[in-house]
Amino acid sequence: MKKKFSFLLFVVWIMLVQGCGYTLSSTLPSRLNTIHITLFKNAIDFSEANKRNLYFPMLEVDVKNALSDEFLFNGRLKIADEDTADLVLKGELRNYQRQALRYTDNNDVQEYRVLITVSLQLWDNTHEKNMWTESAFVGQATYFVTGAQATTEESAVQEAIKDLAKRVVERTVEYW
Repeated sequence: MKKKFSFLLFVVWIMLVQGCGYTLSSTLPSRLNTIHITLFKNAIDFSEANKRNLYFPMLEVDVKNALSDEFLFNGRLKIADEDTADLVLKGELRNYQRQALRYTDNNDVQEYRVLITVSLQLWDNTHEKNMWTESAFVGQATYFVTGAQATTEESAVQEAIKDLAKRVVERTVEYW
């Protein structure tokens, strides 16, 4: 019995020492320490007839600020000026959509999904080359218009921006 317990303890110790291959360390090359996020251009055409005519002022500023906050929170890349940064993230707001997800029995919309689409380019300042480009990167959130979970579209937009920022940071620091 003592041998079985010793063997089991040894197996557990090996598993703890070896781990499962998961690491919390960054996969970024050690030479990349700083990033600059340019102000995104707002290329969303809010005047199209077939689209919902809704404009969110300063959406591009909110996206840039959320990205800066998320990079600071992540801690793997520090925010720097464009001329001294190792990486420069450039982007453009491409689309804003609100899609109906759930209806009531009376065919009224009960839940919507908000999608914010951006195009992105990550530029390596040190080697003066494009690291990656994404033509349609999306952040999303849902919100209810009725019931106990009802919120505003504006709050869903802020949640979609946060989701977008998390996805962009993950794409940037985990790409390697």
